[in-house]
Amino acid sequence: MARRFVVEADGGSRGNPGPAGYGAVVRDAETGETLAEAAEYIGTVTNNVAEYRGLIAGLRAARALDPEAEVQVRMDSKLVVEQMSGRWKIKHPGMRPLAAEAKEVFPPGQVSYEWIPRERNKHADLLANEAMDAGARGEQWRPSTGVTPSADDVLEAPAETAAPAVAPPGWAVPADMGTPATFVLLRHGETALTPEKRFSGSGGSDPELSPVGRRQAELVAAALAARGTIQVVVSSPLRRCVETAEAVASRIGVDVRIEEGLRETDFGAWEGLTFAEARERYPDDLQAWLASSKAAPTGGGESFAAVARRVAVTRDQLLARYAGRTVLLVTHVTPIKTLVRLALGAPPESLFRMELSAASLSALAYYADGNASLRLLNDTAHLR
Repeated sequence: MARRFVVEADGGSRGNPGPAGYGAVVRDAETGETLAEAAEYIGTVTNNVAEYRGLIAGLRAARALDPEAEVQVRMDSKLVVEQMSGRWKIKHPGMRPLAAEAKEVFPPGQVSYEWIPRERNKHADLLANEAMDAGARGEQWRPSTGVTPSADDVLEAPAETAAPAVAPPGWAVPADMGTPATFVLLRHGETALTPEKRFSGSGGSDPELSPVGRRQAELVAAALAARGTIQVVVSSPLRRCVETAEAVASRIGVDVRIEEGLRETDFGAWEGLTFAEARERYPDDLQAWLASSKAAPTGGGESFAAVARRVAVTRDQLLARYAGRTVLLVTHVTPIKTLVRLALGAPPESLFRMELSAASLSALAYYADGNASLRLLNDTAHLR
């Protein structure tokens, strides 16, 4: 007999749109025991977006516990409940991808929806507010009740607090975990800026591949085609990644799918400068950036903390969309290092301790229980 879970989810926005967060709880339907909690500060969005994000997080936490379970979702959002039940049309274009993402977590028929008054959704509401409070302090929400963390929390937690409830993948993985989702991470080929080690992010000139970079793209495409394991190709929207991705996709006969969340950091006023030039012109700002992941580059650039939030959201969306598949992500230095850091539970300063060459390959496997395994880092054998 299938296990039965109750998922209670909530989301809130202080301003609508404004600073927002979500909370979700997974309970045993028979005993009422809390099995998992999830919460996250998600930046500036509307109430409805936060509600959907809470629903998705709760469903994923339930799936991590048992993908065969029957799930009853209880929410105080009439909009989400009626739209997910199919009784109301989803008219807002921004809601449609979120609803589709929620529907992909479990097969049709395993999830039902029930509206409940706000006073019966206090646990999820508390978690959502805790997440928003943590975000206002510039912190990540952490569970305080001792319950089993959600899949997302396992990936986000620092190493010292992320001890898995099961043996780590690669050592003694339980047989019922199924096929992991595998992200093969490809850094784009060289541009004219790459050998000069200049800041080249999403706020700069969007350079194309150099002749060397195009040759690198062909070499990695040939190597990946020979392996025959890539099923989907997803790329950053920036030109150097799209060109690299198209070289691979044409070899294996698939289309390139663009994902905005895979773009490189916006380096603000440092775009196009070498590290030495940036240090000479903006010494204080550069020192602050090196010292804290929350510091942004001069001129409205993007902090590493902001990139981490963006990349984590993108990771979760891709994992839901491509569960059990092998996906090539063609992206940049910072997103790749961030995915590796989050998978290992490493601190932000680890970003400065990884080397990623142009057209290098790395790989991460994500398991149903929320654990992740680093399988490859900065492989350039195909370029020799």
